[in-house]
Amino acid sequence: MTTPENALEGKSFANTYFPPARLAVSGLFLLNGTFAGAWATKIPEFATRLGLSESGLGLMIMFFGIGSLILMPIAGILIAHFGTTRTLKGATILFLSTLLLLSAAPTIPVGAVAIFVFGGLMGAMDVAMNGNAVEVEKSMRRAIMSSCHAFWSLGTFIGATTGGFLIQSLGVMGHAVLLTVVGAAALVFLWPHVLHDAPHPSEERKKVRLPRTLLPWLIGTMALFSMVPEGAILDWGALYMRDELGASLVLSGFAFGAFSLTMAVMRFAGDHVRDRFGGVRTLRFCTIMAIIGMIIAGTAPNAYVAMVGFAICGVGISNMVPIAFSAAGNLPGFAQGVALSVATVMGYSGSLFAPSVIGFIAEHTGFAIIFAVMPVLFIVVLLLSHHAVHADVRDHR
Repeated sequence: MTTPENALEGKSFANTYFPPARLAVSGLFLLNGTFAGAWATKIPEFATRLGLSESGLGLMIMFFGIGSLILMPIAGILIAHFGTTRTLKGATILFLSTLLLLSAAPTIPVGAVAIFVFGGLMGAMDVAMNGNAVEVEKSMRRAIMSSCHAFWSLGTFIGATTGGFLIQSLGVMGHAVLLTVVGAAALVFLWPHVLHDAPHPSEERKKVRLPRTLLPWLIGTMALFSMVPEGAILDWGALYMRDELGASLVLSGFAFGAFSLTMAVMRFAGDHVRDRFGGVRTLRFCTIMAIIGMIIAGTAPNAYVAMVGFAICGVGISNMVPIAFSAAGNLPGFAQGVALSVATVMGYSGSLFAPSVIGFIAEHTGFAIIFAVMPVLFIVVLLLSHHAVHADVRDHR
């Protein structure tokens, strides 16, 4: 039987661990990830519609990365001037229309503009989401960044697994319209619950410019060297399993599947682990796990061992980037959003551009040596891990 005391206890637990502001920013991570996953299912049709070759599609996708790298720092500047709330809401409203642009683009120039805008606004929304998550962490005085990134991973899974069916059932434009409508409805629901923040007077007086001190760039390096291997597994893991380890088409798909599954699970658990053991110890444990997993995958004698290696690597990488972003967002002495935008730009440039370089190198060396050498990047993260102390949420009152 539910008593008033039990009801009050339940309400207190919900407000303590899952306040509306946390649910709202988590919902926006889910929305952003769903659109990202949906785009992945549109790529073949997009290429066919515009008559793109593989190299042409690769060049077109580069516009996605260029858009992200241009608008991410702009989002950081807007956060410094206006706070995360207004920047996040504005970026989300604009982002919701981008799938329609991609689905309607009739020519290569229009397609290039559409994919530039899509990547740019996705990146701007990403910086603002991470910034708002940092603000929620401060208000709750507990970590939430890892679970927010877990919701993004869940969104990509939803978008990717439903995209093909919806395109087949509703058509390319019908799929885009449905997602846009659902996204708009979700934003209307989440809008009033997004944590409101504004720059403090001391922050408003700071000059908004690229940091001239080394610390934000070191944390950005942590994010960069954490995301390069993630991009490598996403783009090349299945090919490595199939071509070099003799895996079947079905089994080769489990390279990223095993990695993403363990990553999502550990991201949901990561906040509790970080609150319990602190950012530095958590990052060091995760980095060591990533090193072990990548070595196993790169030296695997068969596809099954490689799959285990990728799964262990997912456990490790899962919380490395969220910790780096929390550390950047909490750095003292920087205008709000600027240090975070440095970390996000550096991190995402690794996942956007490094895989193409890796593919070029692998043509001459093979992927096994690439994955076996990748732990060198993690060793650098390990050496910089003491900077993760800034990720620990303190009482900011």
